[in-house]
Amino acid sequence: MKSSKGAYAVRGGRRRSRRRADMPLLGGIRPPIALLCVLILALAALTAKVLGPGKETAAPRAVLSSQQYFAEDGAIAMRASIDERVTDLNRTARALSEGSPVKPERVLADLGRAYQKWTGTTVVDLKSGDVLAARGESIPLGWLDKGVLTGDRALTPRMVRLETGDVRLMTMAVLDWDDRPQQLLIASSGLSVPAISLGPFRTMAVAAKDGEILATAGFERAEGLNSDQERKELAFLQKQMSRLSGQAAARAERHPVRTKEPGSRGYPGVSGTLVGGEYNGRTALAGYASLASANPEEKKSAAAGLGLTVVALLPVVQQSDGEQDRGRGLYGLAVSGVLVLLGLLAVAVLWATVQRPLLRLFLESRRIARGNLTRPVSVPRRGEAARIGSALERLRQQLGGEGRGPVSRRRSRVGGRGSLALTAALLLLWCLPVGLLLNRTDGSVSVPTTMVNDQRDRTDLIADRLRRALNEAHADLVSTARLIGADGGRGGGGADGGDATGRLLKETLRTHPRYQALYLVDGDGDGDPAARAGGSPHAWDRDKALPPVRVSGKGDRKPVIQAGAPVPGREGATLVGEIRVEFLNSLLARPGLGEIRVVGPDGLTISANGGYLAFEKLPGQALNDLARAAAVRTGAGPVANGLLIRKGDGVTVAAAAPFSGGGVTADIGWTVVSRQNAERFQITPYEREDRSVLAGMLGLAAIILCLGWIHLVVVRPLRALAAGAEKLVDGDLKSVLYPRYQDEVGAVVRSLELLRQQAQAHRQGRARRISDPEPDLDPDPDPGFIGDFDFGINTDINTDTDTDGR
Repeated sequence: MKSSKGAYAVRGGRRRSRRRADMPLLGGIRPPIALLCVLILALAALTAKVLGPGKETAAPRAVLSSQQYFAEDGAIAMRASIDERVTDLNRTARALSEGSPVKPERVLADLGRAYQKWTGTTVVDLKSGDVLAARGESIPLGWLDKGVLTGDRALTPRMVRLETGDVRLMTMAVLDWDDRPQQLLIASSGLSVPAISLGPFRTMAVAAKDGEILATAGFERAEGLNSDQERKELAFLQKQMSRLSGQAAARAERHPVRTKEPGSRGYPGVSGTLVGGEYNGRTALAGYASLASANPEEKKSAAAGLGLTVVALLPVVQQSDGEQDRGRGLYGLAVSGVLVLLGLLAVAVLWATVQRPLLRLFLESRRIARGNLTRPVSVPRRGEAARIGSALERLRQQLGGEGRGPVSRRRSRVGGRGSLALTAALLLLWCLPVGLLLNRTDGSVSVPTTMVNDQRDRTDLIADRLRRALNEAHADLVSTARLIGADGGRGGGGADGGDATGRLLKETLRTHPRYQALYLVDGDGDGDPAARAGGSPHAWDRDKALPPVRVSGKGDRKPVIQAGAPVPGREGATLVGEIRVEFLNSLLARPGLGEIRVVGPDGLTISANGGYLAFEKLPGQALNDLARAAAVRTGAGPVANGLLIRKGDGVTVAAAAPFSGGGVTADIGWTVVSRQNAERFQITPYEREDRSVLAGMLGLAAIILCLGWIHLVVVRPLRALAAGAEKLVDGDLKSVLYPRYQDEVGAVVRSLELLRQQAQAHRQGRARRISDPEPDLDPDPDPGFIGDFDFGINTDINTDTDTDGR
């Protein structure tokens, strides 16, 4: 009883072994065809979704992103302004402390003439607490305590509320002379929104950590409203601004890294968009951005620690597609249905021409290897399967003693590759039209007016930021020149900068990386500069008709941007600073504006945010006309203009903003010109085009993946097997057939290898019988018969042995 159970266990083990050897695991023809079916169905579902009706939104994503960019631009401008105030005050205090003591009234007078950015300044004696001098707005001192002057946050900017309710930013620096008590220099300034054109509807606000609005811009037009409806709408916007500012301030408390997608770059602080309420068909959209350092890892920002958030609010008309969306749903279903039909045809082709013949070969080869030679081989009609089937039929005839018979070799130049090509052609009938022809846009695409206005307003903001940066550079030179002339030069010359003037220039150059060189030019203009720091100086033209900030170096590789300030007490002496072009280029690097260029009065390029040639013309006559039109004075001065350019199948949004406002750079004639292709906008027509291209590319990827898999795992090994089978029936018994994969093709290879081994063993035995004559058991053998195959030999190799031992 035990022996029978043991024998049954052995036979069962053999059965399981045979099944494991015959059954494909991860390879074979079935998995790639099944994967192709799954991918086609998944792609059809995805196509029906992405090409169907879009999600109901208050405005296109491009409009929302534009509000976020606008808020980021405002935050960058405010952060740079606050940091510049802190830097200027600290640098002035250090420079004064290194020289002879100066009266407090003189300190404030020189500070006021050099910079017009503070509403009030005060000098306080730290030992006694007395006010030594004060200019401008009265500064309360009740907020001064030990925590302000000591600790980790000593002398950092503070926000103080005045008795009038207004909030002021207090900046502090210490004046320290050896023979006098320390003095505290305090400068007060308002938290104002950048003075730019906000358009007829946009408003901006600066919010504190608790959501309180500290400053606004855009609401001051209330006095010019003529109807109750307009006043109600303005009141609605004010309520929305108050509510959305609180939400923005709460979101700004999050960590910047956690608010962005992994690996994304861009604004270093927290920024985003908010959707407010609706009134009179308009929805309030807001973008917000917290004040953050330009590079937190390298340079800390004093403004970033104030907890301020800039909010930009714009009411837009809500768009509703309605009937068009319902039509898009049927449209997406139709495209998906076509994909399913073509996919079914492609799968049917693979099943009829590759899978079914291969499975038939698999069964026929196993039958012949087991010794069942009575039934002819069912030979497939075409391809490599037909060649292998013909070889198996010849083997069956030889093994069955029927003779060689007529040699019939079915060679097909197409074979499995032709099936794959036909399948790919069927699927490409859907992929190519969808990816290349469906939902294509042209020059008639409707671009929201908001995008044109935002391009214009953001370009104006960039121009204002650039103008302020140049004004700050000139103000720094004026302040430094006054410090040089305070003591009659404090040391005189020395081109190497080794004296006090040279040290001051080096300190200024180190503090302000906007300069590439600083040098003092004497009145006679002969010889080298009296003192210098940085790179090699260029010639300074003393023509008084030229503006204090000018451009030279035409014909060179880089423009030379110079700013000069006269030195008091030294007749004809001028402190010249050369501004790095890279500094101006960095101010233009903002997302969502495309290509930005700064051109002079002659329309030649001075700076840009991308690759350009110095002093080259603007690309296209339309941009030249736009820049000239923006520079024309209308009313109070030149204004920014926006333009939608339709040329051929492309649409471009362009804007030009001239320098306007105060400062020495207001009249230098520079203009900021920006343009970007409307294809970058996240609006419905371009999004549908992108989705169509994506669907076509996904279909192409599915074709390459699945058909490439079939070619590598099935078709190519099958072609090699066909060649090996034909050699075997021609008498080549020495070439060993190795199965590459554990699949149907591998099973056919194993069967042919078993037949080759048996034929080789029979040939060796027959040769021994001829050399040692014995009674002939078969006196009339068939000359075309290879030999009697003994299926009992090599049982260790033949894993296809029946369970009963036969």
